[in-house]
Amino acid sequence: MNKTIRTALISVFYKDGLEPLIRLLHQQGVIIYSTGGTQTFIESLGVPVVPVEQLTGYPSILGGRVKTLHPSVFGGILGKREDATHVQEMEQYKIPTLDLVIVDLYPFEETVASTSDEKAIIEKIDIGGPSMIRAAAKNFKDVTVLAAKTEYTTLVELLTQQQGATTLEQRKEFAAKAFQVVARYDVAIAKYFDPAATLQFVEASGSPRSLRYGENPHQAATFYGDLSSLFTQLGGKELSYNNLVDVDAALQLICEFDSPTFAIIKHTNVCGVAQRTTVKESWDAALAGDPESAFGGVLITNRSIDIETAAAINSIFFEVLIAPSFEPEALATLQSKKNRILLEQKQNLANTVSFKGILGGVLTQGTDQGNIATWNEAGGRECSETEKADLLFANIVCKHLKSNAIALVKNKQLIGKGCGQTSRIDSLRQAVEKAKQFSADLKGAVMASDAFFPFNDCVRMGHEAGITAFIQPGGSIRDQDSIDYCKQNGLAMVITGLRHFKH
Repeated sequence: MNKTIRTALISVFYKDGLEPLIRLLHQQGVIIYSTGGTQTFIESLGVPVVPVEQLTGYPSILGGRVKTLHPSVFGGILGKREDATHVQEMEQYKIPTLDLVIVDLYPFEETVASTSDEKAIIEKIDIGGPSMIRAAAKNFKDVTVLAAKTEYTTLVELLTQQQGATTLEQRKEFAAKAFQVVARYDVAIAKYFDPAATLQFVEASGSPRSLRYGENPHQAATFYGDLSSLFTQLGGKELSYNNLVDVDAALQLICEFDSPTFAIIKHTNVCGVAQRTTVKESWDAALAGDPESAFGGVLITNRSIDIETAAAINSIFFEVLIAPSFEPEALATLQSKKNRILLEQKQNLANTVSFKGILGGVLTQGTDQGNIATWNEAGGRECSETEKADLLFANIVCKHLKSNAIALVKNKQLIGKGCGQTSRIDSLRQAVEKAKQFSADLKGAVMASDAFFPFNDCVRMGHEAGITAFIQPGGSIRDQDSIDYCKQNGLAMVITGLRHFKH
């Protein structure tokens, strides 16, 4: 059902782009009601405007806190035109119908970002604005509502094409967007009062990003969040759903390391990671751990990319490269292939809560902080300094593999890994075979497990392959079986007391 707009209430903080809409409404004979700075702006355009105070019979009071909260305003917005009782009451109390409501909200988030003055922040909590927006959106069958300046051009086009009218479908679309604006605004305020509040997916995210597709081409996908706070994209195509998932895994991993480290991520799992003196050496060692799986992967380092490293990386196909900076020559080399996504990282992830959608609802949990709770040397001997360094490295890597997870490390290089298997021994078999595939020497290597060894079979198989030290959280009723095997064979074993399941 088309509705011709004959009256409008306009009260906005941001005037950018408003002038063409005001002039069109005037041209189409719309009576405009307004107040405060918006009224002054409209008058400056030479367009007639009726002050809201003339409608309510009250001036703006309490320092501007109360201007539009009045039955004459909300009755005009909420009154149902097809309801005889509503129409009779509106006539009785001389309440004009309001066909168009254009209202935006006080800049609360901008104020929080620019000052710590609580008084100033509190004054930017809009009351009348959200109330009018919600009222107009609720009554979308009769009222058109705009809650953001990004919609001005759209409405100008519609009113021009449709001779001053809107359709029911269009009004409903505007209403849906308006409710989203108010919801986001309320979340921002709630987070200011309680920064630790868990608000599920109702996040204060200004511009949800529609992705090309989800995990597969037939799935729609949207990203809610602020990518620009994490990195600057220096080249390449738009980040896909799968890119973003792998980038998240990469950022979670790299923040665990301080020394020069390079990692390669594939389907959220680490397939190559190494720590060396330089970024080039780290890249070479990370790639050597599994050059096959690196194809099409997401690469990340915690050091600047120099020209030598860029030249080496340039020889393989990869989806994304993330680094804190790129030397000019290195960037030019990497940008030679236009689809490569190059991300300059600004800061580490600071997530303290993770989310997972299940059963039509949402699970939340704290992120997996920390790596070990205790360092309990429970084996047949104490670790050497080299083994200790490798065990700490392997434990971090294992934490970032899908369960059941096993990581084999030597000289701070991942040389074999097993993940996502339904039994721990299968993950170990996978890790050993991966190491053999690329001729890695397992003699003197170490093994990390994300959870306890339920039997001594993993320790026994690892020992037979050349592993000399193990790290695991413990907690099995049969922990002693693995401990005894290590004691009998002079192997080191560290029990950390901290499990790292990842599903």
